[in-house]
Amino acid sequence: MTLEHALVRGVGAAIAPGGERGRLSVLMYHRVLERHDPLHDFGTPAATFDAQMAALAEVFNVLPLAEAVERMRSGRLPARAVAITFDDGYRDNAELACPILRRHGLSATFFVSSGLLDGGIMFHDAVSEAMQRCAADSIDLAWLGLGVLPLSSAPLRSAAIGKVAARIKPLVSSERCEVTRRIAEQAGVPLPTDLMMSSEQVRGLVAAGMDVGGHTRDHPILTSIGDDEAREQIVGNKRDLEALTGRPLRLFAYPNGKPGKDYAPRHAAMVRDCGYEAAVTTAFGSGGIETDPMQIPRLAPWEMSTRGFVLRLLAHGWRTRDLQTLAAA
Repeated sequence: MTLEHALVRGVGAAIAPGGERGRLSVLMYHRVLERHDPLHDFGTPAATFDAQMAALAEVFNVLPLAEAVERMRSGRLPARAVAITFDDGYRDNAELACPILRRHGLSATFFVSSGLLDGGIMFHDAVSEAMQRCAADSIDLAWLGLGVLPLSSAPLRSAAIGKVAARIKPLVSSERCEVTRRIAEQAGVPLPTDLMMSSEQVRGLVAAGMDVGGHTRDHPILTSIGDDEAREQIVGNKRDLEALTGRPLRLFAYPNGKPGKDYAPRHAAMVRDCGYEAAVTTAFGSGGIETDPMQIPRLAPWEMSTRGFVLRLLAHGWRTRDLQTLAAA
């Protein structure tokens, strides 16, 4: 352990204590890429991820999420408690992230949308692929209400991806699929079939000591679909993954995950009623003894600097604890 990390551990014990005052920081990743790609906002370069995991292993107490939740609820968290999660089920999670985690003796929970396994694609990835690989300098999406979008530079392509994704994100799954298919066809781009994990890779994660959690079948925004369909997305995904892994699923992540916007209290009740013990959101914050286990907040680690990553993570546990204490006073 470096002297800097030893000092940080000492300071961290004071500002991020354990026990009943303990806070749980749940890290939320999506993709781990071979190298930095400015057009993939949710991707972490493998070298950066490796450095972050090395720092976690030295400075923090990294727990499997299921164990961390149990300790959080009973007031038994260690100081500097952290859990690691991945959303969606990208192939690079198995090929790049898992070996790095194992090298540092860490585990993570991978929330998988079972309907996207074995050749599926997320709608925003379909949009990204179409905009990045379109050979033309512009694309006419007037039929989508966006007019002609310029594509003559990387920043313009990035802006186009954001505009198109925002336009089709609220659509129901079937409409999103049709719109993205039409965009890819218009761009003259065949969509890749190898972005998401295979069923065998999901089983491989479990064999490697990782945990798998539910994330619905097709990643719909739950508030955009009817209750019967939402229930089937949640229950069916759990059934799919339990059959695939041979293990009961204990943890769930809401697609998109903004409380009150992407899911409602009735969806949290569906998650609980189908047998999940806890669920995570994309709301910013840390968890404590008072946290609803069906709505655990998370933190997206965007820092490229390892020192910034460590300091922000320590400050995150202290700051959210302090703010929540003030709010309760």
